[in-house]
Amino acid sequence: MRNERYDIVIIGSGAGGGTMASALADSPARILVLERGDFVPQEAENWDPEAVWKHLRYRVRERWIDRHGREFRPYTHYCVGGNTKFWGSVLYRLRREDFEAIEHVDGVSPAWPIDYDTLAPYYDRAERLYHVRGQHGADPTEAPRQPFPYAPVPHEPVMAEIVEQLRALGLRPSPLPLGLVRPGERNGCILCNTCNSFPCRVRAKSDAEVCGVQHAAARPNVTLWTNALARRLLTDPSGRKVAAVEVQSNGEVVRVEAPLVVVSCGAVNSAALLLRSATDKHPDGLANSSGLVGRRYMAHLATMMQGFHPFRRNHAVFQKTVAINDFYLHGPDGGSPLGQIQSQGRTHGVMAQTVAPWIPLWAYDAWVARGVDWLAISEDLPCDDNRVTVDGDGRIRLDYRPNNLRAHGRLVAEMKRILRRLGFWVVVAHSHRDRNTTHQCGTLCFGTDPRSSVLDPYCRTHDIDNLFVVDASFFPSSAAVNPGLTIVAQALRVADRIKETYLD
Repeated sequence: MRNERYDIVIIGSGAGGGTMASALADSPARILVLERGDFVPQEAENWDPEAVWKHLRYRVRERWIDRHGREFRPYTHYCVGGNTKFWGSVLYRLRREDFEAIEHVDGVSPAWPIDYDTLAPYYDRAERLYHVRGQHGADPTEAPRQPFPYAPVPHEPVMAEIVEQLRALGLRPSPLPLGLVRPGERNGCILCNTCNSFPCRVRAKSDAEVCGVQHAAARPNVTLWTNALARRLLTDPSGRKVAAVEVQSNGEVVRVEAPLVVVSCGAVNSAALLLRSATDKHPDGLANSSGLVGRRYMAHLATMMQGFHPFRRNHAVFQKTVAINDFYLHGPDGGSPLGQIQSQGRTHGVMAQTVAPWIPLWAYDAWVARGVDWLAISEDLPCDDNRVTVDGDGRIRLDYRPNNLRAHGRLVAEMKRILRRLGFWVVVAHSHRDRNTTHQCGTLCFGTDPRSSVLDPYCRTHDIDNLFVVDASFFPSSAAVNPGLTIVAQALRVADRIKETYLD
């Protein structure tokens, strides 16, 4: 087995790993970034709905097992930039209240070991790094903050009219905070209708490759290995430190030694890697003295919705610019939080056909041309029984049952009522239910007590001195907004900590 040695190994190149690599690249440390996939090629298929949604050109081919014992193909991607290559680039801060314990209809969302003010300066940095565009003061649930680094993306006429209608109903819509690079400018974002869930062909979406990996890989002290799968973490004889990473790369197995290892594989795969790395001293998996590695998986309750009117053709191209947060902290009549509503990128006929393939494509094309797309998101509460495990052959099993369903049902019903008041004749809805792998988080939660958490507040494992996990695994609660910006902000915070304590 060939041996390599670096100062830091970062496993994964998504929102956590890609940002960590960028933040540490200006240090003297020799850094190796391991990515199990390859670069997403710039090609015509990037913007082809049939290639992306029907043929799943960029989706992983592996199969996971659901709670019923059935195989499914998860919505996840192995590539440089990770799942950020396919996100809709909605980059929200968690609300101040999300860091505190909140009573929901079906349970309690626990407090975080840090508060909003701790992360606020890193949110500022994250927004600059990821080119976030928004409007300061427009969101009724937003904490006091510095202005956004860039102005919001303007609403297209169709969406501007809807915004005025929403205000007439007494609601307070606000611009979505979007990570886009130079929209409308030369070599910038062209505000197309294939942003949400598509890779950007012109590399103008704020993903982790564009905003993190490119900067890091240009530095002489940073090395990027693609098609390099981290199979196991190997500990020293004491069991208190990771000594090396066992990597399968280009047909051979390589032992990569490093005094510091950062795992950023995503909430499911980071937990799976620690479980696969079990040893005699760690028989239940690394960093698992609490028994919580893989537990408390969360993925948000998310329902795609579309308002349809047969005589109103939707001429919007980039319609993903509007948010409704009026029900984020309480329902329309007070009481428990319900969640958030976002306008979505345009649905293409072939995308809708994947849900009901027996209906001809022309019918879907005619339908979506007259529809406006929305997403209702509610908080998924942590539950020990929702967990990631690995089978004897190392295959991932996801035992997941969504909860907080009553709150989400009320949010969906409220949005249906709103859309009908806006004049839409029909409202359709679709949810991923218990196979949802988008917005995955919570499998290695952080906290101050090693008995009830896996990571400390700086995302270092309680049990392994030189092992950090920086992705959405650390979330003790899921909140009800997209997790991406919080991952980036925490990665910047952890990188500062590593510089101060390991690299100084």
